Amino acid sequence: MVPSEDAAPQLDVDQILADPGVRIVVCCGAGGVGKTTTAAALALRAAEHHGRRTVVLTIDPARRLAQSLGLTELDNTPRQVKGIDVEASGGELHAMMLDMKRTFDDVVLQHTDPAKAAEIFANPFYQAMSSTFAGTQEYMAMEKLGQLHARGEWDLIVVDTPPSRSALDFLDAPARLSRFLDGRMLRLLLAPARSGGRSMFSLVTASFGMFSKVVQKVLGAQLLTDLSGFVAALDSMFGGFRQRAEQTYRILQARETAFLLVAAPEPDAVREAAYFAGRLREEKMPLAGLVLNRVHRPVVPELDAEQSGAAAERLAELGGHEATADVLRAHAALARQAVREQQVAARFTEAFPAVPAVSVTAQPADVHDVDGLRTIGAAIGRS
Repeated sequence: MVPSEDAAPQLDVDQILADPGVRIVVCCGAGGVGKTTTAAALALRAAEHHGRRTVVLTIDPARRLAQSLGLTELDNTPRQVKGIDVEASGGELHAMMLDMKRTFDDVVLQHTDPAKAAEIFANPFYQAMSSTFAGTQEYMAMEKLGQLHARGEWDLIVVDTPPSRSALDFLDAPARLSRFLDGRMLRLLLAPARSGGRSMFSLVTASFGMFSKVVQKVLGAQLLTDLSGFVAALDSMFGGFRQRAEQTYRILQARETAFLLVAAPEPDAVREAAYFAGRLREEKMPLAGLVLNRVHRPVVPELDAEQSGAAAERLAELGGHEATADVLRAHAALARQAVREQQVAARFTEAFPAVPAVSVTAQPADVHDVDGLRTIGAAIGRS
């Protein structure tokens, strides 16, 4: 994608935000490209300009979203954003940040009785898994998205994902969960719980001999006991985990979802965007377009770097025109940067020429309030 108007089909973000058939917008991209800001700007625009009851969910625990929306904090419950201009449109804006442990706890409470839930919460393996295990965050993000979607309270859900390889984990969560649940080790651990309640330790020792001793040595007897208890306690819930994750995955493939790639005109960011676009295509997920942030454009584009540089040197030779020469040199540097950005971003268009795109000019300062989000939203929406 090149930041020129004819480089790729023009992305009409306002059409996406206004479409009542689109209920989920997922923003994906590398870290540091303005993805969180883009998600917040889109959600704000959907509420203010298109009258939609919108919630923006961030999975990446960044405080920027709360600060830019004028909230002191975000947590696992949607909080309404006050002081925005929705009087004419009738829309609403809410924001939240995923708390993976609280989401996991809520799932346990919803699908077990209080006594079983207390047993699960007390299990050391559950305490570790629900807070720190790799993959738990992404799976719980799927759970939270599924919950928000199922409640039916929102016209639009905007999801701000972690940096793109983590966002790929977000997509892979159902498959990884299925592999875990169907794995050989898990079946071994579940066997005692399904065999009359004898301790996992004695059953495995009797059945597998040397294998159990190796497992004990690697994991430790207490950890193995904790793991066995955790698996037994969650056994009845596993089918529901998998079913809900797969259902959310199907929602992400549906017409009601629109994926937006967010990138900056930098090699790593564009490479990540292309990688993600390829995965979305493989998974048959609806890629709506690319938002290219922080694009630099010369004020006088018809004056190229070579011309302005030569003019600056000529004025320096003549003397007495230092300020003008400095301006010309600055213009030359900006023009060279713009060309470099076009060359880098063109790699995406060459690989995905049919993907619509829109570019957003670099802002003079970081976005830190609602007015800044409106500026970004207007630049993306182009209306």
